[in-house]
Amino acid sequence: MSSEHAVFTKEMKKTHTILIPTMLPVHFSLISAILQAKGYRVELLDADAPRVADVGLRHVHNDTCYPAILVAGQFLDALGQGRFDADSTALMLFQTGGGCRASNYIPLLRKALAGAGLGQVPVISFSPAGVEKQPGFTLSLPMLYRMLFAVIYADLLELLSRQCRPYELQAGDTQRLLDDWTRRLSQELGTGAFPRLSLVRQTCRDIVRDFSKIPRSRRDKPRVGIVGEIFVKYSPLGNNHLESFLLREGAEGAIPGLLDFFLYCTYNDIVDRHLYGTKPFKSCRNAVAVSFLCARQRELIELIGQESDFTPPTPFAHVRKLADGIIGLGAKMGEGWLLAAEMLELAESGVRNIICAQPYGCLPNHICGKGMMQPIKQRIPDLNIVAIDYDASATRINQENRIKLMLSVAREHLHDA
Repeated sequence: MSSEHAVFTKEMKKTHTILIPTMLPVHFSLISAILQAKGYRVELLDADAPRVADVGLRHVHNDTCYPAILVAGQFLDALGQGRFDADSTALMLFQTGGGCRASNYIPLLRKALAGAGLGQVPVISFSPAGVEKQPGFTLSLPMLYRMLFAVIYADLLELLSRQCRPYELQAGDTQRLLDDWTRRLSQELGTGAFPRLSLVRQTCRDIVRDFSKIPRSRRDKPRVGIVGEIFVKYSPLGNNHLESFLLREGAEGAIPGLLDFFLYCTYNDIVDRHLYGTKPFKSCRNAVAVSFLCARQRELIELIGQESDFTPPTPFAHVRKLADGIIGLGAKMGEGWLLAAEMLELAESGVRNIICAQPYGCLPNHICGKGMMQPIKQRIPDLNIVAIDYDASATRINQENRIKLMLSVAREHLHDA
């Protein structure tokens, strides 16, 4: 195959629709609003039918990481359904630039497009790390600043929704409020004033107060944490609607926010400076970023404590210390040390039932997730952990039966408590 590929040019900004795959619906809705305000035509994909995986498997080798199969399948399905004109469509992939196979998704997707006769479709890398540049797409500092607060807002909305939905007295109250705030924040971030810290604090306070008003029953259901590879951890497409399944089974889901993952990626460069003596500029720059992000996180934690009885997130500075004695901070392929630290974070906050969700072929997660379960259980013997593999060949019924078995143990512990 030729090494040449379609490029997203400056002219295409006006003529092309950029498709974004599903992963975090609220987060990506807010980020899409920011992109649209900058003149990009953006469409969030939501197809999650079984055909998505089938389409992916027809164009991507079945040994490829499961999230890559799903993302390619969702893109190719959207183009194949005739909803979008391939000559005026571009695709966008979110990348961290880390050492796992996710950093190779773009050439993989381009190969799949060429094989499907769609080589004219440009693929854009959305990567603050600058994995790849396209002349028609740039991430300016003001855009990144708005997107930072989009992540903070979306994390807060998801945190509160997960703690309200299982206990709401009027079905649908939580979803209606979530949809309303997503719409309001999309407008604020897309067309409103530049996000000042005072405005962000007040908006977060208003969000917490609104969710506190939802009539709820006593919080008495098993709490189940979800950790793992970032795509199957968050994406309903990737984990077969795991959160909805837990809700139907009478459990409350708990998932650490995306901000922690950003902090983890940023903090790793500071670790590299200590471990390998890398150049100081990047380390110092990232230290400033970590300090700023942690300050915003502390403000949010204090606000939740002042305004509600919701369980706030754990400060990142404490999360990174939880892995001491379990896994070193130099383990940073994929979710690396953060995966084990999040299990310990959940356990410390009272979530003693944990699902470690991972693609079957994800080596970093098998090591840093499943491989850390034994030492974690030695530290916390009553922790109820199950590792669930997600893959095109894995059956949903088998996954759900294993989770049901874990939930039966969770209910026994809840009754004993």
